[in-house]
Amino acid sequence: MSNKEIYRRILKFANLAENNNKIDFELYDKFGVKRGLRNKNGTGVLAGLTEIGDVIGYRLEDGEKIPTEGHLLYRGIDVKNIVDGFQSEERFGFEEVCYLLLFGSLPTSSELKEFNEILGESREIPEGFTEDMILKAPSPNIMNKLARSVLATYSYDDNPDDTSIENMLKQCIELIARFPIFVAYAFQAKSHYYDNNSLYIHNTTRNLSTAENFLHMLRVDNKFTKSEAELLDLCLVLHAEHGGGNNSAFTARVVSSSGTDTYSAIAAAIGSLKGPKHGGANNKVRQMMDDIKAHIKDWEDKKEIENYLTKILKKEANDGSGLIYGMGHAIYTLSDPRAVMLKKKAHQLAVEKDMMKEYNLYQSIENLAPEVFAKVKGSSKEICANVDFYSGFVYNMLQIPPELFTPIFAIARIGGWCAHRIEEFYGANRIIRPAYKNITEPRDYKNINNR
Repeated sequence: MSNKEIYRRILKFANLAENNNKIDFELYDKFGVKRGLRNKNGTGVLAGLTEIGDVIGYRLEDGEKIPTEGHLLYRGIDVKNIVDGFQSEERFGFEEVCYLLLFGSLPTSSELKEFNEILGESREIPEGFTEDMILKAPSPNIMNKLARSVLATYSYDDNPDDTSIENMLKQCIELIARFPIFVAYAFQAKSHYYDNNSLYIHNTTRNLSTAENFLHMLRVDNKFTKSEAELLDLCLVLHAEHGGGNNSAFTARVVSSSGTDTYSAIAAAIGSLKGPKHGGANNKVRQMMDDIKAHIKDWEDKKEIENYLTKILKKEANDGSGLIYGMGHAIYTLSDPRAVMLKKKAHQLAVEKDMMKEYNLYQSIENLAPEVFAKVKGSSKEICANVDFYSGFVYNMLQIPPELFTPIFAIARIGGWCAHRIEEFYGANRIIRPAYKNITEPRDYKNINNR
């Protein structure tokens, strides 16, 4: 039987599967079930304790959300202060942030130097891995290839199921070091085998920062500017952690709580981040901006921009979703601190690359969208630009292909995932097992001849 015939037969069951897996949303309220683990006011259900990250976007007064300026804390330290600190000293910050997330304290100069040396040495992937695990089985989706590379690493580990703290740290540090290599090589394989481009496999370097090393491997000529590397480093820092409640970190914690190995837990987190409702959001912004640029004649005409945003919200333009991607956030209300910092750095590179016209279009949309939203939806809800709004523009300026937007998110978030895995494993030490209420009425079994 051909694959086409098999697929044709499966299609017969599609409607049956769809219709028998629908649940009336009203039943969630009836039984007091918090769909998506969300409270009625939009806040997340409290499911655990953490010391790793905190996301602040509002305060609660008598159960009501009061909008506030956004803050993101890594181990209790405001990420803005972290960024200001390493940038004022003209250093790269991602490695320092990974150290902070994993170990709970800021490193001294000697500790950071040692940690960087360990990361550099750990970048070397096992012999034959590139040829056997990446080039011989390329994937059109880099996130899929990244997850498979992580799982394949299990086979090259002498003690993959050893969950002692020292072995788990070794595995985590190796994954932090190797994620950029996995992604760069997976992209080159995809570009060659699926897009018919020349294959470029550059050796990794030990003495460069994570951001520099990734650009070195990605670019055909290995060249990049200091400002490009600094901007990518900032992106990695701002995406490194976002609290235990985000979908991928929670996935890492749920899987880790079962006592399984590091590679299984991290591969599961990658699968979560791959989803368009999570890590794929910045690509949605890019697609929307391409549509806006194609339909707005004068990028400086605020009225024309406002009219087109109105069409988007009314489902008359773009993809018909009625969403202005990159605007609004589950927690942040008045501002997303990541977007604020990324926008500032993006402005500097836009000047350098003569892309201020496009930067100003982004800024106009950011300013107009809340007003348009209020008019069309008749809502007083506070919405702000989130980090996805500017990250796609930043990656475009860095000449990074769209299929790498989400994998770069993963390169950044691996430090946070590993920190949450360790905390869940040693700090909670109990398998996560929530309850689901079954709402099916009891039925009798019928003999096959009577169905």
